[in-house]
Amino acid sequence: MARHADRTTLAAALVDTRERTLRQFAAFERALGPGLHVPCTPALNPPLWELGHIGWFADWWIARNPQLERGVRADPHALRGPARQATRGVNADALYDSSAIAHDQRWQLNLPDAQATRADLAAGLEQTLALLFEAPEDDTGLYFFRLALFHEDMHAEAGVTMAQALGIDVSHPSPPVRTEPVQVPTVHVPAMRWTLGWTGPGFAFDNELGAHTVDVAAFEIDTHPVTWARYLPLVDAGLAAVPRYLRRTPHGWEAQHVGIWQTLDLQAPACHLSATEAQAWCRWAGRRLPTEAEWEVAAHTAPGFACFRALSRLHAPPLPGLLTTLVRRPPGAQGRQRRDPPAHAPPPLPQLLPGGAHRHLCRLSKRAGLSKLTDLCGSHRAWYR
Repeated sequence: MARHADRTTLAAALVDTRERTLRQFAAFERALGPGLHVPCTPALNPPLWELGHIGWFADWWIARNPQLERGVRADPHALRGPARQATRGVNADALYDSSAIAHDQRWQLNLPDAQATRADLAAGLEQTLALLFEAPEDDTGLYFFRLALFHEDMHAEAGVTMAQALGIDVSHPSPPVRTEPVQVPTVHVPAMRWTLGWTGPGFAFDNELGAHTVDVAAFEIDTHPVTWARYLPLVDAGLAAVPRYLRRTPHGWEAQHVGIWQTLDLQAPACHLSATEAQAWCRWAGRRLPTEAEWEVAAHTAPGFACFRALSRLHAPPLPGLLTTLVRRPPGAQGRQRRDPPAHAPPPLPQLLPGGAHRHLCRLSKRAGLSKLTDLCGSHRAWYR
């Protein structure tokens, strides 16, 4: 898996994700024209800025990093030489540093054109790979190469999200429509102490660190995400709005997939839901969302828990609002608890609506399989309340 990838595996993964990045960008060029104009909204970035930022980020942490060999102990503010674009009189740091350039300002920048940006990325990848094969084969030596890989993967997710929002086909195949109902049993998970956060070897983002132990009470949880067949009766009852990217037709429900309306697979996981929509369904169904700790415990320990597997194999774009619900059994209770927890129940932890780190999970499933979920430590995207 990429968290523990050696130099050879990392090199192949870096080339693979760069090819995907360039295919995505080419799809935006075909759809948007040479101007590549997209609306200035919080969920989007200009595609040309995204492409340049990906290359700049890898150069900043690898080719230009005077403390590359120190890994996580490197000083992020260590003085760096000029970027490769400086030979053309371009100050790349003033264009692509996302921590210094306000989001809306990115639409006003005088960016290098697509051809020059692609050339910069090609030169950057060549230098990255050369430095990779000189790096020590350990977690410290490979830290920034793994960071660059995951960073580019995250931007691939953002690209698919933008494609879905703008109705642009970036060659994500539509999953087949299933007709057989998906059985969604619940599984009982006993009480236990659980460690949140990453403590093992390999790569970890800073927000995965700071591991701490929490007490998790016994609970029951659905083994599969909530399907559209389970969610849409709430809409039919007039208790929720028609979800984003869905519409009713005389022939049934349809879903928009990268700009194309298709028959909705009612057995597919309900997705693109907000936390408000998810909470509304939970109240209607007598359920609630799992906490982060509960979701992790179930993914690691519960027999038949398939929500993680469903996330990893979906062909759809990243899935804000993949809805998984559970019901806690208070001590001595029989059947499902359909009300608020009793007064003696532990205080509720932040509830979790798993999102879709689609690219990360696909890479994990391809490289490590799904028999051991050793990467699952709260690194998926989520909304908390």
